Amino acid sequence: MKKNAIIPSLTFLLLMSGLFSAQAQTNMEEFMAKWENSRAFTLETIDAMPDDLLDYQPHESAMSFKEQVTHIGGAIASLSKGFLLGEEMGFDPEAKPQTKEEMKGFINQCYDYGKETISALGEEEMNEKIDSFAGKITRRQMVGLVDDHTTHHRGAAISYIRANGIEPPAFRGL
Repeated sequence: MKKNAIIPSLTFLLLMSGLFSAQAQTNMEEFMAKWENSRAFTLETIDAMPDDLLDYQPHESAMSFKEQVTHIGGAIASLSKGFLLGEEMGFDPEAKPQTKEEMKGFINQCYDYGKETISALGEEEMNEKIDSFAGKITRRQMVGLVDDHTTHHRGAAISYIRANGIEPPAFRGL
C-alpha cells in the first residue's frame, strides 16, 4: 500500500517542480526590467564604496573592488559581442576606469550595449545552440550566464564594502 502512495506523490512533486521551473523563465520585457534593476544596483554599489577604498582587496590573490566592478562591465560587453550577436561597441571593453565617475560611465556603457544586444535577439536566435567556453549552449543560456556572472562579481564587491564596516546598498530583487 505504501508503494502505491509513493508513485502519485512523486508524480505530483515532479509536475509541481516542472511548473515552478517554467514560471521562473521570463520574457524579454521582464528580463529588461531585471537588467535595468541590475544596472541600478551595480551603480549603487559603486557609490557605496569610498573613493579611498576603490583599490581595496581582501587578499593579494583577489581582485580589487575597482577590478570587480570593471570586470562586470567588460564581461557584459565581451560576452554580448562574442556570443550574442553584438554589433561594434564603440568603446573598449577592457578599459581600466580609475575614479567612481569613470567606473559608473563604463558600467552604463556596458549595460547599454548589453541591453541593445540582448533585446535585439529574436526567439529563434535565443534558442540557437552556440559553441562557448561553457560548452554547447543556447544563446538564452548565455544571457543567463551573463546575468549570473554580474550577480557573482557584484556580490563580491558588496562583500568588500561590508568588510570595511560600511553599509552596502539594500538588495534589489526583480
